[in-house]
Amino acid sequence: MEFNLDMFSFWQQGDAISHTVLLLLVVMSITSWAIIISKSVQLAWWQHANGGALERFWRAQNLDEGALELKRMLPFRLLMEHGNDAVQHYRSHRPGMQAQLDAQLPLTELVTRALRQALNRATADLERGQVFLASIGSVSPFVGLLGTVWGIYHALAVIGATGQASLDKVAGPVGEALIMTAIGLFVAIPAVLAYNAFNRVQRLIVADLDGFAHDLLVYFTTGSHTQKLPEQNKAGA
Repeated sequence: MEFNLDMFSFWQQGDAISHTVLLLLVVMSITSWAIIISKSVQLAWWQHANGGALERFWRAQNLDEGALELKRMLPFRLLMEHGNDAVQHYRSHRPGMQAQLDAQLPLTELVTRALRQALNRATADLERGQVFLASIGSVSPFVGLLGTVWGIYHALAVIGATGQASLDKVAGPVGEALIMTAIGLFVAIPAVLAYNAFNRVQRLIVADLDGFAHDLLVYFTTGSHTQKLPEQNKAGA
């Protein structure tokens, strides 16, 4: 008794619906692995770039030197630049009391708003792709189950039409239908594991960003914050 359960036989015996389900699962798998690889590289780069950079930033003599320490840590550098820009905006518009609405805010509120905006952008960049991973991890098993149900229905319809229900006639079609469930799980499991792993790493990075933003707020509102960034020095030259 022999029956073929390879993918070529499965494709040949399938119909338009089973082909569509299989192609959808393949696309979902490719998409999830592309996101997993890209986010792994991104998070690994950020963690590698940290390497004590924040400590070196606070040991720097001024913002120019501190900016150099954060050149490979873009989200942290953006926080610093946004905070410094808010201070410069406040100082440049303060003499004119009829200035823009944001310039009429207290310095603490202005810097807080700038840091919050930068923090939201950094968080959104960190979370990019997570929705797709969560969706793929949740949906793909049901897509595979749909293919399985349709395959079993198709096999039972053939058995009903031929009147042959022996094991050698049933095992092949039903086994091929169950492949859909296995494919769905193959797509879902890496997506779910990656989603959970990325969430953990992202929470640590966001915590570092939040702490850095708080320290910057204290620095810009109570410390020495008149030093401009290199780009601003060039613009004023």
